[in-house]
Amino acid sequence: MSDKKAIRPRDRDTILQALSAGVVPRVGLQHIQVGRVDEIKAITRDIERMADGGSAFRLLIGEYGAGKTFLLHLIRMIALEKRMVTIHADLAPDRRIYAGGGEARNLYQEAVRNLSTRNKPEGGALQSVVERFVGDSIQAGTAQNKSADEIIRERLAPLQDLVGGYDYVTVLSAYARGHITGHATLSTDALRWLRGEYTTKTDARKSLDVRTFIDDANVYDSLKLLGSFVRIAGYAGLLVVFDEMVNLYKLQHAQSRNQNYEQILRIINDVLQGNVTGFGVILGGTPEFLMDTRRGLYSYEALRSRLAENPYARGGLIDLAGPVVRLPNLTPEDLLVLLENIRGVVDANSARVIVPDDALTVTCPRTFIHRSLESLD
Repeated sequence: MSDKKAIRPRDRDTILQALSAGVVPRVGLQHIQVGRVDEIKAITRDIERMADGGSAFRLLIGEYGAGKTFLLHLIRMIALEKRMVTIHADLAPDRRIYAGGGEARNLYQEAVRNLSTRNKPEGGALQSVVERFVGDSIQAGTAQNKSADEIIRERLAPLQDLVGGYDYVTVLSAYARGHITGHATLSTDALRWLRGEYTTKTDARKSLDVRTFIDDANVYDSLKLLGSFVRIAGYAGLLVVFDEMVNLYKLQHAQSRNQNYEQILRIINDVLQGNVTGFGVILGGTPEFLMDTRRGLYSYEALRSRLAENPYARGGLIDLAGPVVRLPNLTPEDLLVLLENIRGVVDANSARVIVPDDALTVTCPRTFIHRSLESLD
């Protein structure tokens, strides 16, 4: 048996509980990760490029159970270590990239609710990011003998060149005023606006003196504004992760699908043409979402050409230079290593050998976990 690695009891319990339920744990992925070395290296280079002011787009394609969600969580952890801010959400029938009935705003709200930093990796970090920006601006104002409001306006000036930037700056300035003067309601209203919780122009104007709010029509523009803001606030950039893209493939209405695909095309064009800085988007989907020429991304000709795979990547050859990353199922050898890693988590912090070597012959990792947990009782 390999040497045991100490794991905090709380993390150990979280890992085992999640795995026994068949979901990806929110912590401790490094203790069980196997395989995907080349894919992780390629995407890590993307993250480093984003941190240097570049941009990246990736489409992770794999069958159900191939490990897309696990890899997406691992990628977010890597991004956080690179001082990136991450947001993530799963698409669903009521959450889409483009819509007219509130579904796109629902997706934005869920993603921003999950906003994470290295200090708050489990989400809910929007307020701390804004407060860090305001605190730094106050310190800079004191050092330069200027008002905090003046410093904030100077630092946020680049946002005004973006679509919706003027109101975005106004809202952030309102938060700062509330923070400085102790006007809690003003700061709360500003956070609500940034989270996409306003639903009418009248309410937004009454509370914050702005004429717009984040709705279905400007979700992507709002994500770009958020990406630019976090860089101004001192972070390396923003990584946007959307999973379960197959929900777009399942849309019955062809026009709705095409409108969502047009938005994906816009994202790809922005990223590949270098129109955004410190900004990356990773989408997770199944093969039919990509390749079905009737309802998938390949049904939209412009996307089919941009996402075309290298025709020479055949016979075991893999090209990770393009935007599409295919995830084959783990090999039997990888599964054995996975079981060994899970055993390491089960046995961690125990003075005795809980899981013997012959238990690794169990073919189903989930069954292995359940039997291992039973042995703890």
